Amino acid sequence: MTEKISSSLRESKTARWTVLVLVSFTMMCMYYLTDAMAPLQQMLQSNLEWSATDYGLFTSGYGWFNVFLLMLVFSGMILDKLGTRFTGILAIIVMLVGAGIKYWAISGHITGSFEITLFGWKLLGLTPKSAVVAGLGFGIFGVGCEMFGISANKAVVRWFKGKEMALAIGLNTSTGRIGTALAMFTPLPLYNLTKNVSAPVLLSILLLLLGLLVFVFFTVIDKKLDKEETEAGIAQDEEFKFSDVAEIGRNRAFWYIAILCVLFYSAVFPFIKFATNLIVQKFSVSDTFAGYIPALLPFSALLLTPVFGGISDKKGKAASIMILGSVLLVFVHLLFSIPSLNSFSIAIGLVLLLGIAFSLVPSAMWPSVAKIIPHSKLGTAYAMIFWVQNIGLMLVPLLIGFVLDKYCIIGTVAKVIDGKELQLTQYNYTIPMLIFACFGLLAIGFAFLLKSEDKKMGYGLEKPNITH
Repeated sequence: MTEKISSSLRESKTARWTVLVLVSFTMMCMYYLTDAMAPLQQMLQSNLEWSATDYGLFTSGYGWFNVFLLMLVFSGMILDKLGTRFTGILAIIVMLVGAGIKYWAISGHITGSFEITLFGWKLLGLTPKSAVVAGLGFGIFGVGCEMFGISANKAVVRWFKGKEMALAIGLNTSTGRIGTALAMFTPLPLYNLTKNVSAPVLLSILLLLLGLLVFVFFTVIDKKLDKEETEAGIAQDEEFKFSDVAEIGRNRAFWYIAILCVLFYSAVFPFIKFATNLIVQKFSVSDTFAGYIPALLPFSALLLTPVFGGISDKKGKAASIMILGSVLLVFVHLLFSIPSLNSFSIAIGLVLLLGIAFSLVPSAMWPSVAKIIPHSKLGTAYAMIFWVQNIGLMLVPLLIGFVLDKYCIIGTVAKVIDGKELQLTQYNYTIPMLIFACFGLLAIGFAFLLKSEDKKMGYGLEKPNITH
């Protein structure tokens, strides 16, 4: 049996790392579109006559279908039932449809406003139709994006379990961060070149098409692994059953990780959406340069996530790493909230420190899920965690946009954009930063609960991942 197993593609370092490169490249293309509009918040508001609340509404659209229609949970079931290859390709196609709708809305084809009501209760004031349609497109993209995210995680776990799993997941995550970093650097220069606020979305669609071709190549290799393991008599995962959802839901450690995930990411990704405008206004940095500072966050995560993943593989301590990352998160947002700390060098230092936190928690969290949930249920488990995470990613940007418009306006400033003088709203970001810090404090609490549960149940979260 040992000889048969050694002939498996999974035992080949070349094959394993090739698979990682292919899956991660598609992740990078996906993440570019996720954050491509973040540096253009002010341009969207001025070109499309949006408020900060409208921008928050559009950004929150990412989670609408995943949360309210449980699309993420269904995505996990599809993944566990039909496999990584089918689900991954389906996810990319869904992303392309959503990106096309988002591009149509942002490129100025939709005009007019209306009130959003529910059973006669006014949810929001007069809202531009373009913001709602762009949010719908972003929501469809979000379904595909999260579907691909769980597919990529399960693919990496399959090829690296018992080996360099945390390092591989860290590298996969880090490559995705390259997409986020490019989304901080390139949209504003692209806008200045084309004078078209939708140009970054068009570029994203082209990248996703390239990502689809790359992922098709992955499916060829992965199918070959299936064939080899079947011929070698290596046991396959037991068939997924819908009752597995209830079994996952009864796992206390699973919920600690899920809640920790939503709290942590709610203090990071929504921060990125507003970070460029925050840095322009708080640190008096030009629009052109401001996007470069938030880009330091994914770049630092790019370098450090694999490092911390490698440490976790060899030394363990996953729960402790999550506690440390959450502590750093609170520290950074509390310092960002202090009005007098407005030095440019402090902004760079805090973003780099946030990048360390952003590396610590994911490098330990995602491999930990594979230790507490069997592989046959792993896609559904990841999907349920991502579903909880999407609740935060949907509600928090809307909350921050509302808080900015309601409590944080400190005036207006005249600025010439495309030959027109516009009155741009100025905000004080102290309250939003304190909100983010509160999420971090709660995350610390759940990280400690997870560590206690691991000690009680013996999941081995504090033990090394490499077993041979």
